[in-house]
Amino acid sequence: MSVGSIPRLVIAAPSSGAGKTTVATGLMAAFAEAGLVVSPHKVGPDYIDPGYHSLATGRPGRNLDAYLCGPDRIAPLFLHGAAGADLALVEGVMGLFDGASGMGELSSTAHVAKLLRAPVVLVVDASSQSRSVAALVHGFASWDPEVRLAGVILNKVGSDRHEELLREAMDSSGVPVLGALRRDGRAGTPSRHLGLVPVAERRSDAVESVAELAARVREGCDLEALLALARTVPELPDAPWDPAAELAPAEGPAAPEKPLIAVAGGAAFTFSYAEHAELLAAAGAEVAPFDPLRDEHLPPGTQGLVIGGGFPEVYAPDLSANAPLRAEVAALAASGAPVSAECAGLLYLSRSLDGKPMCGVLPAEARMTERLTLGYREAVALRDNALAAAGTRVRGHEFHRTVLEPGAGADPAWGLTHPERRVEGFVAGGVHASYLHVHWAAEPSLAGRLVASAARSTPARGAAR
Repeated sequence: MSVGSIPRLVIAAPSSGAGKTTVATGLMAAFAEAGLVVSPHKVGPDYIDPGYHSLATGRPGRNLDAYLCGPDRIAPLFLHGAAGADLALVEGVMGLFDGASGMGELSSTAHVAKLLRAPVVLVVDASSQSRSVAALVHGFASWDPEVRLAGVILNKVGSDRHEELLREAMDSSGVPVLGALRRDGRAGTPSRHLGLVPVAERRSDAVESVAELAARVREGCDLEALLALARTVPELPDAPWDPAAELAPAEGPAAPEKPLIAVAGGAAFTFSYAEHAELLAAAGAEVAPFDPLRDEHLPPGTQGLVIGGGFPEVYAPDLSANAPLRAEVAALAASGAPVSAECAGLLYLSRSLDGKPMCGVLPAEARMTERLTLGYREAVALRDNALAAAGTRVRGHEFHRTVLEPGAGADPAWGLTHPERRVEGFVAGGVHASYLHVHWAAEPSLAGRLVASAARSTPARGAAR
């Protein structure tokens, strides 16, 4: 089987809250437990759901975002992530046809399904309806003839009688029912201010939840029919995305050895796209993960640092208590080594977060608020820095309930151009820190530039190789 013909399904819903994550994660786990190699994917910029997908399948959860990466990259990124798999399952975002605000279908689940030529299975919350479910499904099936809505999974079904009424109604819709799941809170995943609690924070409980989801799906869904549907897909003509092919040769002579770039992880820093580490490695770096909650030192020989997003506000006391690591991060930044920080990383580099001392690299204070800042952004690099050349244009995503005062330094990281115009973030020495989450697969030069800068730096004191 060629990569382009890999069996695939998109799991969608009429709206948020219908149970997409429950069903998609359960299906991934059930098929994986049946012996299939399952490739997990998520539409949109979500970092948390892919963690559950990875737990269910044993493979990296990967995002497919047509706004951040462009429509032309969706199929190649999918094929890259799905290489070697027997089945690929793609969890949608929001409602099936909901995309980037004001941009039509762009980045919607329907858009990605069309780009992947994949059939859609609609998860419907049936808890407060019976015959009306057929009208709802008919509307979604007929809205866009290019979207192949090929099956329905009824979720939150109340009883055998309720299921019987729903199936009778669906008989006339022309869309087959491929599963019916009862209301059940046993496999719930806890939420807080930015969505589900990440797997890294509740791993043992998450393992139990995923196993329970798999059991529910096996009991309530027709796995054979779903797999047969997944195998009806046409060949994708695209070539898989190749991180090495995306990178231009680094400027200057080759480094005598690979520069070591430390990448923050652990429970406080769970937001990262799988392709970032792959691009860093393809650009010639040795990638070394570390956990700022547990490790008192940077990996030996660190010449560059990447700190992605996550929940530092939840762990501010513990991050603050790790004074030896905070000092090493500050020393590395002071040495001029490249430091790329997004959102949570930005907060970690600040003077303080909710009154708790942080690394003190940036002249700013951070605090939690009740206000959610959320949305896609377009931005441009205003000056040359360790991450981006002046004039580099990117699309990114903001998602946080914190504020930083001031919100930008004397040299801002980005000038935002859409949907609002303002400057944001900090550039100082080798530091590039911003609230903006950027998918490097859309602009691989960011990884290449960071690695080239790291190759020219020397390890900070305390991080000898």
